[in-house]
Formats: sequence, C-alpha cells, structure tokens
Amino acid sequence: MKKHIPNTITCCNLVSGCVATVFALSGDAGMALLWIVIGAVFDFFDGMSARLLGVSSPIGKELDSLADDVTFGVAPSAIVFQWLVAQFATASFPFASYLPFVAFVMAAFSALRLAKFNLDERQTTSFIGLPTPANALFWGALIVGLGDQLAALPYGVYGVIAMIFVSSYLLVAELPLFALKFKHWGWSGNEVKYIFVLTSVAMIVCPLLLGWGVIGIAAVIAWYVALSVVTKK
Repeated sequence: MKKHIPNTITCCNLVSGCVATVFALSGDAGMALLWIVIGAVFDFFDGMSARLLGVSSPIGKELDSLADDVTFGVAPSAIVFQWLVAQFATASFPFASYLPFVAFVMAAFSALRLAKFNLDERQTTSFIGLPTPANALFWGALIVGLGDQLAALPYGVYGVIAMIFVSSYLLVAELPLFALKFKHWGWSGNEVKYIFVLTSVAMIVCPLLLGWGVIGIAAVIAWYVALSVVTKK
C-alpha cells in the first residue's frame, strides 16, 4: 500500500497543473497561480514521502517529471499565452495572432530542464539552471501582479516575449544555483540561505501589506537568481 502513496501525491500535482492550465486559458491568472502553488506543495511532499517510506522507483521519477512539466511548464506558459492573446487581440499586422504561441517555448524548455535534471548527478545539493517551480511562480506572479502595468507600457508586450526566451535559457543554462537544503541549522555555511529566506519573507509580505499583491513572489525569484550568481562568483 505504502508504495503507491508517493505516486498518488505526484498525480495530485499533475491534476493541479491541469486545473491551473484550464484556469489560465479561461483568463483567470489568479486561480491558475493558486493551483500552481498547490501543485508545488504536492511536488514537495511526493519526494519527501518517497524518501521517508523508502519506496523510490524509476516509474515515480518519470511520473514526477511529467507532472512537473504540466504544472510548472504548461500551466505558466498558458498564463502568459492568454495574456499575450489579449495584447494582440487588436493587432492588424501579419501573424500577430500566432505570436502568443511563443509562450509555449517555456513548456518545451521546462521538459528539457526536467530531463537533464533526471540524468545530472551534480544536482544533489544545488541546482544547475533555474528550477521549473521557480520559473512557474515567477511568471504566474508577474502576470497576476503586473499584467496590467506591463500591458500599458509602449513596448511591454515585446519585453515579455524577450523575457520568455531569457527564462527558457535560464532553465537549461549551466548556471549554478543554491538549494534550500540544510545539512545543519548553524549560521556558518548557511549564510546565503538564511539571508535569502529572511529577505524573501520581507519581499513577499511588504507588497501584500501595501496592497501590491503577489508581485513580491516574482521579485523573490529574480533575487534568487541574482544572489546565486553573485555568491558563486
């Protein structure tokens, strides 16, 4: 019985990603982001339960990657796609209606990043490239928190398209990023992790208190990448 528990949790992650995608395509980016977060919670507990129960399996590993690509690849891509559809709705130049599909480049690169992660033995205590959950949370929070402001900018839509390619590159780049895995709880050796946690709490809570919504989540992901780059150098 216990061997089915982790895969059941993984399937809950997959279902969450499907629900998030439906909400995204219906134009409800807020609910889509909520279900991405719910999927991330399931993603956290499926691996933990597999380790605690000692029931890791090749099938579970492949199922986990499939679920992650739906929740953290397809769902955020759908959020950006629907936002781009709204921006190009009145455009009259050729192929304008096809530009929103560029958003799904992220889904493809998310799948590639997950496949690399499964084969890369270097990523046991840190990450090489931006993790897919981080990328998904960044895009969900960005569109929910700043979607209207980006749409109002003269070239905001093209900036978003450029960012799609940047984040797709970061997913598969040979860029070392720290992981929040603590071997001990002392300050020495964990300075960067504690600094990140403390500043992240402030970056999320302060915008919420000021009525700026969830944009702090996107800021935290950007800060995570920047801090990793600075500390690794």
